[in-house]
This record gives sequence, structure tokens and C-alpha cells, in this order.
Amino acid sequence: MSGNQIGTIFKLTSFGESHGVAIGGILEGCPSGISLDLNLIREQMQRRRPGQSVVTTEREENDEVEFLSGLLTSVTTGTPIGFLIRNKDQRPEDYKALSTVYRPSHADFVYEKKYGLRDSHGGGRSSARETASRVVAGAIADQFIAFSGVSIVAWVSSVGGIKTGISGDSLTRTIVDQNIVRCPDVDRAQEMIKYIELLKVEGDSTGGTISCIIKNVPVGLGEPVFDKLHADLGKAMLSINAVHGFEFGSGFAGTEMKGSQHNDEFLKNDEGKIKTKTNFSGGIQGGISNGMDIYFKVAFKPVSTIRKEQQTVNANGDTVSLNPSGRHDPCVVPRAVPIVEAMSALVIADHLLRMRTTKLKAE
Repeated sequence: MSGNQIGTIFKLTSFGESHGVAIGGILEGCPSGISLDLNLIREQMQRRRPGQSVVTTEREENDEVEFLSGLLTSVTTGTPIGFLIRNKDQRPEDYKALSTVYRPSHADFVYEKKYGLRDSHGGGRSSARETASRVVAGAIADQFIAFSGVSIVAWVSSVGGIKTGISGDSLTRTIVDQNIVRCPDVDRAQEMIKYIELLKVEGDSTGGTISCIIKNVPVGLGEPVFDKLHADLGKAMLSINAVHGFEFGSGFAGTEMKGSQHNDEFLKNDEGKIKTKTNFSGGIQGGISNGMDIYFKVAFKPVSTIRKEQQTVNANGDTVSLNPSGRHDPCVVPRAVPIVEAMSALVIADHLLRMRTTKLKAE
């Protein structure tokens, strides 16, 4: 199986299965001499871990990270950073009855047809459990990009049909985490929580959106033609389990505007810096960051595993009724917030290093 790697210089390779012994990753390209705050990595892992609240899966995982290489105490050595996250609460027996059944909207059928077999224990590599490795690497990237002043914050902007139009300009992760659904709009957050709790009782699920803002991005990140910054961000987001959509800047709403409304006019601000009057471009023009805030939205579909009877077929093509057991999120977006931040940080870290290489060649 290929496709387990993201990045050009700052590069993550992930491995492991949902109900195997462990998952983990190898992070290459991280510069030496960075003193990592391991507590910050632990905090991001706790924000992603299952079993953290009444609106998430009941699976209990501590998600403690074991670093195998690349660190002297907590300082990066410049060599590959290897790490493990052991699966403590795996229950492969929950999936025994599904070994020959194709679950609706899961990867069972396509994995089997592509590889000739599949890991029926929770989906194996197709499980969202794999994203824990991304959060570890992303938390390291987060601390690297902080040296350039870049900061990232994501938040839940909708659950089902419940939406908030709150701006991310003044948000922090502390503010976002003030409620279990990670929506900074307190009134909408309570509606979201009640809706998710209701679906959990009914055995159903829902989707939602996560918005993200990347601040203090230097001008010049992005490698046209095929590695445009928004293209790499889009690929990173669309690689997250259950993601069905990505839009940056004005997104689809921009299609309803006139060019005279949408164009971002340049001006010099009070500090003497060239900025744009508006930011419908979402901080990226021609695939290159322009110094304005980068903002985008990611759409997540409803969780595929539900506790309602559904019709499907088995490997022989026989129609069967399916009512799966197991432990699953009724809505994945509250736990996906740190995953979106992690994938953003990995992309920005990679492009910061790529820009450094470009400038060295130019000099």
C-alpha cells in the first residue's frame, strides 16, 4: 500500500491499524535544536482522543505518545522522529460478524477489491484512528512554525443544520475548548450538543463543518504550478477521514459575486506594509500566500457507522440486514478540530522549509 506519506521536506509517514497493537509515525525533515514542549503535544492528543465527552465514542484511549528516535530529552536532533501510540482499548471481536459484510458508506468493499483482502477489525488503515499519528506530527509542526509567528486555530462552525457565522479573528484554542462541541458561539453550541445527544440515543449520526484560520503567514508560501498552497491545504484536508468538502477564502459564495466586489484591492497600512483592503482570496493568490490571514472551511459527512438496521450485501452478493455493535462517534467534528489544525501545521511547516530552500537557491 502506497500513499501513507505527506510532505516534501517536512514529511510524515504514518503506520498501524485501528485495532492492532499500535499506530505511529515517522516525521522527517524537522530541523535540529527545537526544544519541544511535550505537554503541548499531549494537550492536542487529549483534544482528539476518544471517550472525552458525552458527544463522542465510548472507546477509551489514553493516547500517550512514546518517542523512539529523533529527540534528546525533548530537543530535536534533525534525524527522523519516530513515535508510537499503543492501542489500549481495541476490541476486534466487535467486528467478527462483519468480516464478509460490506458496511454502507465504509471502505470495506473498495479495500477488498483493490487489495484482495481487508482488515475487518474496525476498518484497519481506513479507520479515523489513524489520524492520531497526524496530531502528534502536527503538534510538532505547530511548535516549529511558531518560530515564524504563525498560529492556527480551528473551530466547529456547524453541526447538521445548526450553523454559526462567528469570525475567527480573535479566537484562541482556549476559547474554542470552553464547551465540549468546540463551537465558540455559546448559544449555538448548546443546540449542537443537544442535537448530538439526541442522535446518540437514536443510534444515528450527523455531519458538520470546521472552520480554520492561519494567522501571521509570511508572503511567499506556495509552489506553483501543481503545489499551490491552497492545493496542498485542500489535499491535506480531503485526506482526513469523512471529509467531503474544502473551500478557502470566499469559497462557493464567491461564485455569486461580481469581480468588482470580489477583487482584493491593495493598499499600504499605517505600519507601511502592503496589504489588501478585503480578503476574499483567503490569504492566497496565484497559489502563494500574500500575508493576509488564510481561512478555509472543511465539510465532514455523517459518521457511517450507525446503530440502526440497514440493508447491504455480503461478499457473495447475498442481501443481509446489518445492525453493527461497536463504539462510534455520533458526530466526528468536535474531535476533528485538532486534526484540521495538525494537517494545516504540517502543510505550513513544509512550505516554510521549501521557501527557505528556494531563497537559498536564488541567493
